[in-house]
Amino acid sequence: MAIKKQFLKSKPVCKVTFILAAEEAKSVAVVGSFNEWNDKATLLKKLKNGTFKGTVNLESKKSYEFRYLVDGAFVNDEEADSYTWNEYAGSENAVLEL
Repeated sequence: MAIKKQFLKSKPVCKVTFILAAEEAKSVAVVGSFNEWNDKATLLKKLKNGTFKGTVNLESKKSYEFRYLVDGAFVNDEEADSYTWNEYAGSENAVLEL
C-alpha cells in the first residue's frame, strides 16, 4: 500500500495517488469523506503487475477519512497518516492529512 502526495504550487490542491497491491482482486475503489463514500466515484485501475492505482485532486490543508473497498470488503491503508474511530462504520477509518 502506498499514498503519494504532490502539492501544486499554482493552487491549493494536492494530487493524491493511491496504490494498492491486490493481485487476486477484481475491483478496488477508494471511498471516503472526499467522495461521499461513493463506491463508484473513485475506482482504481488494475495494472499489469497486479497493483491498483488511481489519482484524485483534493483540497489542501484538510483531512479526509477513507478506506479501500476491495471486492466488497473494507481495508485500511497501512501508510495512512492516522486512524480515527467511526461510529457509523463501527470501525477505524484511515485518515489522510493534506
